[in-house]
Amino acid sequence: QVQLVESGGGLVQAGGSLRLSCAASGRTFSSRIMGWFRQAPGKEREFVAAINWSGGSGYYADSVKGRFTVSRDNAKNTVSLQMNSLTPEDTAVYYCAADQVAYRYGLPALYEWSYWGQGTQVTVSS
Repeated sequence: QVQLVESGGGLVQAGGSLRLSCAASGRTFSSRIMGWFRQAPGKEREFVAAINWSGGSGYYADSVKGRFTVSRDNAKNTVSLQMNSLTPEDTAVYYCAADQVAYRYGLPALYEWSYWGQGTQVTVSS
């Protein structure tokens, strides 16, 4: 089992930055791909970024590429999302997620993200 708790959300002006963190419990954290998703009001949950279990590879949605950076610290069981150059379109609840299997190569399908945090609100004002 993996339990996830996000933090770091808040209100920021357009052009600003925020750093989200996700603290994970469970001994298998370091073997799982970790991801960030977001859901804006009235929209479906969408993929934002992910990082492989070693931290060597990051994956990004086109909408955030070049602005967001995902990282992890396996010694501390944390994964982070640095968000720069924020726009109002980035406003959403952001969720941390963990892959259901260990040592996967490539991104999981949506249904394979088995563990989710409670979400943290990010609001970007214009």
